[in-house]
Amino acid sequence: MSYRDLRNFIETLTALGYPRRISTENFRTPNFPLVAEILIWLVKRYEPHNEIPTDVDTEADRIFFIKTVAQFMAAKAHIKLNTKRLYQADGYAVKEMLKISSVLHSAMKTKEMALEDRAEEDNKFRSDIGSRISDLKAARQLASEVTTTGAALYDLLGKEVDLRERRTIAIARPLDINETEKALRAATKDVLENVAKTKDMLNNVVSDEASLDAKIERKKQDLERHQKRLQTLQSVRPAFMDEYEKIEEDLKKQYDLYEKKFRNLSFLESQLEEHHRLEKERFEEAENTLRIMQHKLREEKLDLMRGSLTNEDSDLGVIEDEGSDSDLEESRPSKPRPMRNGLMTGRGGLFIGNMQGGDSDETDDSEIDVDEDDDEEDEEREEESKDLEDDSFEGPMSRNNRPSIGAVRPALLDESDNDF
Repeated sequence: MSYRDLRNFIETLTALGYPRRISTENFRTPNFPLVAEILIWLVKRYEPHNEIPTDVDTEADRIFFIKTVAQFMAAKAHIKLNTKRLYQADGYAVKEMLKISSVLHSAMKTKEMALEDRAEEDNKFRSDIGSRISDLKAARQLASEVTTTGAALYDLLGKEVDLRERRTIAIARPLDINETEKALRAATKDVLENVAKTKDMLNNVVSDEASLDAKIERKKQDLERHQKRLQTLQSVRPAFMDEYEKIEEDLKKQYDLYEKKFRNLSFLESQLEEHHRLEKERFEEAENTLRIMQHKLREEKLDLMRGSLTNEDSDLGVIEDEGSDSDLEESRPSKPRPMRNGLMTGRGGLFIGNMQGGDSDETDDSEIDVDEDDDEEDEEREEESKDLEDDSFEGPMSRNNRPSIGAVRPALLDESDNDF
């Protein structure tokens, strides 16, 4: 068995559609179940309705199976199989099975070629008839040649009677011994030359074998020498290995240090980001708080301005009432005089003035004092309103440095504190 036969057998089985993959290693050792399976498949492929025994458990069953397959292939396909080689179930069995597979493969190729030819003929027939005018001329010429050749053949067959007699006479004539001897000597000489060439080739084979043995021995010696050198190199420790191991340990330490620093750096970066986030949140809360305080202070300013306007209106009403009721106040008993610029409630507003009765001189003096107090109070209110407007422009940081509104008017500040 050769590797080429095994490869061809596997390729033909694959082309025929064998369902199982076959390796070249399957026939290194006897493998009778695989050989039996392939033979059954080939027989079924050749004739699907044929029935052959498939039991190959015992020796007798195997022998009967091989004989049945060989008889079937000899009778149906005229293929002679060597039963001994088939029974070996190794590479020699592949050679016998290749005979069957090659026949099936060639039949499949022939069928494919016939189908291709038929397809080509159909395509040609479907082509344009105008392109076949030259073929029609050639066909006419061939038809005329066939007629001429047929007539010549008929004439020659008519001369067969005379030619048969001459042929019989030539065959019956006795052979010349000298010519026969010459032919035999020439044939013998050719055979001897072939024998000499074969002997020379055998001698060359012997010499080639000796040279090959010498080469093999030399290669073996080289292999042993290289193996010894390799063992020597493996046993000897290189000079740079100590330095290499030391550098490797230093590299490992440096890598551990780098890993630790990288981990610490990542942690610190995360902490810094968290700190920035908290600072941003505090800043936003402070801005919101300042915005709310500004809004509240603006509302307080508006309330104070509205209260100052109402106080001015109430003060003007008190002055008119005092001028009209001056006669009544002269007849009333005198009361202790309160502090100037004292605050009194009446008519839903604040009254600033003097409630002391007495002589006309004293009332005149009191009226003059009331007018002066009203002027001073108006000036103070205007200054307070200006201060409030300045505070609104300066912002919350400048308010902390300015005097509070309660330092000017403590009574109004008490009422605003109650609002909070």
